[in-house]
Amino acid sequence: MSRPPFLALPPHAEAHRLPTPRGEFATHDATPTTATRRGTVLLVPGFTGSKEDFIALLEPIAAAGYRAVAVDGRGQHESAGPRDTAAYAQEELAKDVLAQAEALGGGVHLLGHSFGGLVSRAAVLLDASPFRSLTIMSCGPGAIAPEQRARTRLLIDALGQLDKEAVWQEMRKQDPQEPQETEPAEEPSDLDEFLHRRWTGTTKEQLLVAGRQLTVEPDRTAELAAVPLPKHVLSGRLDYAWPVPSIDAMAKELSAVRTVIEGAGHSPNAERPAETAEALVRFWDQAVPPAA
Repeated sequence: MSRPPFLALPPHAEAHRLPTPRGEFATHDATPTTATRRGTVLLVPGFTGSKEDFIALLEPIAAAGYRAVAVDGRGQHESAGPRDTAAYAQEELAKDVLAQAEALGGGVHLLGHSFGGLVSRAAVLLDASPFRSLTIMSCGPGAIAPEQRARTRLLIDALGQLDKEAVWQEMRKQDPQEPQETEPAEEPSDLDEFLHRRWTGTTKEQLLVAGRQLTVEPDRTAELAAVPLPKHVLSGRLDYAWPVPSIDAMAKELSAVRTVIEGAGHSPNAERPAETAEALVRFWDQAVPPAA
């Protein structure tokens, strides 16, 4: 679970809803603060996450001349979603991403974090034309690591048997990034309240389907390698969800730009936002649309 370092939107950013033919999606939208506007970035969050996971990236991305739009997926936090597991199939979520990109005018740099990386990959494989580039952040080639698969299956089982409040308490115990008991001051009460509110606001069916997908996702690296789109694979030096060597191997097979953020784990966007934004902007500045 990503924990944003703060919750206040920076200047030149606002919360609003993005209308698309597939419904409205809650966003944080940061306007470029430079005279030269270099493009638009669509930021897709991961499992149990939300648009707030990217909040620390908004200001540096906007300062580099890019419009940054972080989105809640369907059924996720402040975006509505049906109580129907079929609505959260990966292809449906991928089509949502395509609709979001089209609503932003196309020519979008796409970034997916963790589970959002799998969804973003699926969107590009369906149709790469709305995108200028793809960044896969803290996401591997297929299913999550065996230990995390076991934890996620326990969480799925709990969601099928317990109310969401009871599951929240259990998830907090299982989260590898949770602060230790000796460091209670590291997580402010407003952030703690937000994390709880985000969990309870996310549709259970979305959590169930996303969790299952993480445990069974096939390796589609070869398919993605055939897509003529600039690619970037970024992760922290350590990652509990996917072994970093598997992320390295995926990047090599994709012929992707590879960035490792020192001092970061599974959420470099929240843990080392300045370094992460710098690497992202450097990649986007160099990326060009694929040949027609």
